[in-house]
Amino acid sequence: MTTVTKEAGAPVPAGAGAFLSVRDLHVSFSTEDGVVRAVDGLSFDLERGRTLGIVGESGSGKSVTNLTVLGLHNPMFTTVEGEILLEGQELTTAREAELEKLRGNKVAMIFQDPLTALSPYYTVGRQIAEPYMKHRGASRKAAWERTVEMLGKVGIPNPRERAKDYPHQFSGGMRQRAMIAMALVCDPDLLIADEPTTALDVTVQAQILDLLKDLQREFGTGIIFITHDLGVIADMADDIMVMYAGGAVERGTTEQVLRSPSHPYTWGLLNSMPRLDSDLGTPLAPIPGTPPSLLSPPSGCRFHPRCAFRERVAGDRCVTERPRTAPDRASACHLTAEQKRTVFLEEIRPRLG
Repeated sequence: MTTVTKEAGAPVPAGAGAFLSVRDLHVSFSTEDGVVRAVDGLSFDLERGRTLGIVGESGSGKSVTNLTVLGLHNPMFTTVEGEILLEGQELTTAREAELEKLRGNKVAMIFQDPLTALSPYYTVGRQIAEPYMKHRGASRKAAWERTVEMLGKVGIPNPRERAKDYPHQFSGGMRQRAMIAMALVCDPDLLIADEPTTALDVTVQAQILDLLKDLQREFGTGIIFITHDLGVIADMADDIMVMYAGGAVERGTTEQVLRSPSHPYTWGLLNSMPRLDSDLGTPLAPIPGTPPSLLSPPSGCRFHPRCAFRERVAGDRCVTERPRTAPDRASACHLTAEQKRTVFLEEIRPRLG
């Protein structure tokens, strides 16, 4: 197995305005085949009222990162190192009782598939009311009224009656709205949305995104939005973190990352998207190869086996040395700033239009 050091990135100081700070996070799983390093040296911040979009291929560590923030991992098979600070409270070493007080109250999550996240044995209204009673000490009557209120806020028609229905009686879009109502019932400071619109048609998807933005403006919630869809990220996020093979390869504002990306992997993601203004029959330009196994990731830059620009880096640094990242506008690549700018302006931007 390839030895992976923890010196991939320069220390990143906590952001002054951040209420969530993740520092040098490492998450690994013990399996029969070996140790899977699902997250390897990740750092980022999130401020109140802002949305951080996390993008990357399947297996890049997006969901594992955010499940770890919630403490939803099996400690028997999982090793977590690093810091996760929520308003100064360390979560990686917090007891389960402390985490239970946070989940659904201060931190909430919208899962990708509401049909499996919602219990089929209980009504939708009961499932929304339960965390409100648990965390706020509300009576059943008060919790029921709050449930009806939240179902109305997320656009469920006739909420008082629909709260009595079971999940299978809701459409896909309505189940997702019910999940959002459940996540927001206690006015959390942090909302994690794990590909919440993947299985929805584009009309319902647009309604869900508008709903999240409206509720964020109302409650001032910080949102981590995980998705494969760069179009959704462009509409939702204030900042973007691009993940690959367990780490962040690029970070910046949405404007920076989408208009002037500086990492070859980000170039590949943008270049592989279909465009409405392209000629009919124009082939897409997929990123060659496949993501690496996290049981035995490549040495040096994790992306170098698939990178079309590694020959421009002097020597064998891409193979032997993992690129370091810096705070703020980060790009983990051995290409110089001038090389990145030249490649983007002359080769990448003409393809993007």
